Amino acid sequence: MSLNLIQAQDFDIKDFNEKTETADWLLRYDLVAWYSTDTLMTKDKERIGKLGREWFCFQDSTNTWHSVYGKYENGKYDQIFHFIVKSQSEVIETNDQIDTTFLNKHGQALSRAFAEMKPISDSTSIRFNHYIKENDKGNLDVFIFPAFQPNGTAIYGGEFIYEISPENEIVKDKSYYQGQFLGFKTGEPREIWLNYREKEKPTLGSVFFAWYYKDYFTKINIDNKTSFSTPFNDGGNYTWLNVIKDPKAEAKKKKKKEREERKKNKQH
Repeated sequence: MSLNLIQAQDFDIKDFNEKTETADWLLRYDLVAWYSTDTLMTKDKERIGKLGREWFCFQDSTNTWHSVYGKYENGKYDQIFHFIVKSQSEVIETNDQIDTTFLNKHGQALSRAFAEMKPISDSTSIRFNHYIKENDKGNLDVFIFPAFQPNGTAIYGGEFIYEISPENEIVKDKSYYQGQFLGFKTGEPREIWLNYREKEKPTLGSVFFAWYYKDYFTKINIDNKTSFSTPFNDGGNYTWLNVIKDPKAEAKKKKKKEREERKKNKQH
């Protein structure tokens, strides 16, 4: 699978390219997490019972993926499981102890991110997945998105993205929440539209959603204020298509909607 971009004039392609690269990395991380969690579930239940929420995946200097499961408590990360993940069928448990400082700062950042979004996660039954990566500045980028729900629903409308320093400060918050989560049942391939019309540019969460679920739907359209973005299957290669909206057509649509609203209000 390769990724090509069809560029629209007046579209911030640099910003979009960065988001598609991150979405591609998130998808790889997601697969590693899935493979290692499947293996984890076959392990000793007593050890599994000691785990906290602060598990994560990372790539070492040779780009090999690792998954570590443990618990972050009182400023310390207790490593309980460490897997090297090479493929779905090659997930190897190792007794190698990961660097304590590395574990502590990842555990601390995850703990901080969970605390930050707690009011929202406590108010919904939606399950979330988390992803973490150290950036060039030595801070930790934490991404929290709605997971693929157990009932087969694909959820969008909220994304929680924090850059957290080793001192445990949130130095940047790029979260976006529409005030409610929306979803589509999978199982019936069809065209779907993601309403992000209040946003000028596609959000990372919307790009990741479209990339993650591209094989579950015939077409996924991200509907932004001034553009549409969609991944489509071009003979086995997925291509991102970005189209700038026609301002005249959009103004016409807006007027029509306003007329319908006025008509509706008169009837009440």
